[in-house]
Amino acid sequence: MTGLLSAALEARRRRDETEFRRCVKVLAQGQGLRQVVDRALLDALNRHVRLAWHGGWQPADVVRLVGRRLEARHVRLVTDAVAAEMRAYAAATVDDRWLDQLAAIGATVWWGRDEEYLREDGDRIGMVACALRAIHLLATLPPLERLCPVPGTARRTPGVRGGRAVDERMLARVRALLAKAESTEFEAEAETFTAAAQALMARHSIDAALLAARAPGPGGAGRPEGRRLGVDAPYEGPKAMLLDVIASANRCRSVWSRHFGFATVLGFPADLAAVEVLFTSLLVQATTAVRLAGSHRDGSGRSRTRSFRQSFLAAYAQRIGERLREAAGEAVREAAADAGRDLLPVLAARERAVEAKVEEIFPTLTMVGAGAVSNREGWISGRAAADRAVLDVRGKIAEGGRRSGDGRP
Repeated sequence: MTGLLSAALEARRRRDETEFRRCVKVLAQGQGLRQVVDRALLDALNRHVRLAWHGGWQPADVVRLVGRRLEARHVRLVTDAVAAEMRAYAAATVDDRWLDQLAAIGATVWWGRDEEYLREDGDRIGMVACALRAIHLLATLPPLERLCPVPGTARRTPGVRGGRAVDERMLARVRALLAKAESTEFEAEAETFTAAAQALMARHSIDAALLAARAPGPGGAGRPEGRRLGVDAPYEGPKAMLLDVIASANRCRSVWSRHFGFATVLGFPADLAAVEVLFTSLLVQATTAVRLAGSHRDGSGRSRTRSFRQSFLAAYAQRIGERLREAAGEAVREAAADAGRDLLPVLAARERAVEAKVEEIFPTLTMVGAGAVSNREGWISGRAAADRAVLDVRGKIAEGGRRSGDGRP
């Protein structure tokens, strides 16, 4: 049995599809092997999920990569394997960030017997092949930077969200503003709502920084963390650029891992929350803007749509970054006027802490250019799409707060 499994995985590694299919057929149709094969597949799935975690991978990372490399049925299988493995850990020993990802990917135990999540569904050969392909991918994952404790090693206090300085009511107001930005048909209004959300999150970040600085102990409270955000095709380069400018506007750093389809963002918790909600919303807004720009052809009738959209999104990202920095800078100036001279040294110290975290996690990091812009019309159109509004930030913050349900400006 072990020899057959090893032979199938080795054939998969060599990309020998003929030998792989032969091994799968023997495993699936061998007399008296059903229970033994099922248990071996389940054990291998759970073992390699656990090894992936110790190698720095988190649930969302694993599921995202399986979706990029394999098919939907493999995603379902690996998601269930994650849920199965999580049964071994008490909730108090699992980091909040891990729990959030499990909820986001829908990793829950829905079955009675573990064999059920293999989902044979009348096609045993297909099920065995699916499991072996998933196992092979999990077994070949390279190590990643560890961003939070693996399950079983975290120490959580009941009722405390990992010490994170993120106000859920503030995030509700931000999401309300961004929902308006996503739904409006007017680009100027979308820009205004987005800038209002950035200003609100910037002020919250400043308040969190001042509060942490006053906490007892060396360096105050809190330290930089990391989270990985998906950057998917098409046009990954401009999307990664958009994430980078959002991170920069919120005193974070973003490191793109193109091969894996994600970027690692490093910063303090309140700033990371701002980056994630803004990036999610601005991807929607950017996609809408580029779709409304339509298709394009050159003078000879050849399609220029791809180069136009690539350049459009790169320009859009650059100008959005400028706008977000303007909104964040205004929030800092207003806060500095209220807080006096204490604020700027606090923010500078946090930026140094983030840079130190980048050097700690990515000691060999090198800078790579974002790529050339090949379509002048797309670049101009992209900047125009992000540059048409005169922003009335403070009024929209108050409006968003009143409409978000908490009744406060």
